Amino acid sequence: MAQKHKRRLTTNQVIAFSLLSVILTGSFLLMLPISSKAGAWTPFVDALFTATSATCVTGLIVFDTYTHWTIFGQLVILFMIQIGGIGLMTLITSVFFFLKKSIDVPTRQILQSSAGSLQLSGIARLIKRILIGTAIFESLGAFSLATQFVPEMGWAKGIYYSVFHSVSAFCNAGFDIFGFKGEYVSLVPYSDNAVVSLTICALIIIGGIGFIVWSDVLHHKEKLRYYSLHSQLVLTTTAFLLIAGTLSFYFLERNASMAGMTEHNRWLASFFAATTPRTAGFNSIDINSMSQSGLLLTMILMFIGGGAGSTAGGIKVTTFAVMILNLISSAAGHDIVTIFKRRLESDTFKQASSILSIYLIGFLTGTLLICAFEPYSITEVAFECISGIGTVGLSTGLSQQLKPFSLIILSLLMYGGRLGGITFLMVFTKREKDPPLKRVSEKILLG
Repeated sequence: MAQKHKRRLTTNQVIAFSLLSVILTGSFLLMLPISSKAGAWTPFVDALFTATSATCVTGLIVFDTYTHWTIFGQLVILFMIQIGGIGLMTLITSVFFFLKKSIDVPTRQILQSSAGSLQLSGIARLIKRILIGTAIFESLGAFSLATQFVPEMGWAKGIYYSVFHSVSAFCNAGFDIFGFKGEYVSLVPYSDNAVVSLTICALIIIGGIGFIVWSDVLHHKEKLRYYSLHSQLVLTTTAFLLIAGTLSFYFLERNASMAGMTEHNRWLASFFAATTPRTAGFNSIDINSMSQSGLLLTMILMFIGGGAGSTAGGIKVTTFAVMILNLISSAAGHDIVTIFKRRLESDTFKQASSILSIYLIGFLTGTLLICAFEPYSITEVAFECISGIGTVGLSTGLSQQLKPFSLIILSLLMYGGRLGGITFLMVFTKREKDPPLKRVSEKILLG
């Protein structure tokens, strides 16, 4: 009698279910009365939404984090942010390192996908660098923030606030606990504080460029020509988006949400506004006071996101760069795309198109469903949906007013956005080999 083969979970399914297990565990802990300042049970959907937002490092909230959650609840959120930021598998691997256990090939494949590595070899070394780098950057960020928060709040509270916001910024989460200055204020009270704003921006950028880029920087330092094509594209596109975004926000918002600010503060707020949509969720200016063009620019940046294999979300800057390069190449009638004296593989364009299509379908479907059940404008709903699928967390305040059904839709968008479009689809599909028979090709009209 033939033995039945046990069906093993795929790498993508292991990652998806691991993330889901963290979300469900966090949801249960946040439901408990010990997590709520009111000492009452938090409704499941609200706890699920918050846990999903924290684990998927988004930042969308139904309750003000300071006002509703106790220290216990805030620490649960912080722990989920850390897991979501550097990956559950990375933390599990740290236990292997501590116990001096070897890592088998299947586990290495899961780690490769989780960390966004391009190759299987050297994955253990990369994971070690992720853990050490995370500890260093978050510690430096906390120290910098402490120089501002400790004199204002005292040692205990100042250090706690410094650590919380350093982790939240580095992991691109956007959760804040400044509710004692006013509910849902985020970093608006510190819009004129250069140390706080620039520290948060630095943490967002470092966490959002990706772990592979860290490796290149560590190895080659200022010798950019030796960087991988991936790192060069990430750094170049990130710099372009930051500069273009800062200039655009300055001219679009100087007489709108930034009216009344000094020139110095306008430039500081403009740089912060260009940084945080990719994809952190903090804001130093009131989102609801932004101009329509400013909101649209924010939505574009949220959709693009940060670097692949990082704490950021969105379609990723490399996908954006590849689509633009392919567009320019097609317009010029070239079949081959070269950048930085290297040629891009043809499969890269197919994958970039798939990622863009998946995110667009997810965003449009979510917007359509929420608009069908809610009385809010399409602009408000679209902003929230892009923020969700891009795992950003910026909000016009709509999340606090949505019905449970809409919150579940947003939760699914955050979950899919954190896993990545293609990974999310591959969880539910079986990868099959191409059939040996090749059909006759035929051209169709496009455009």
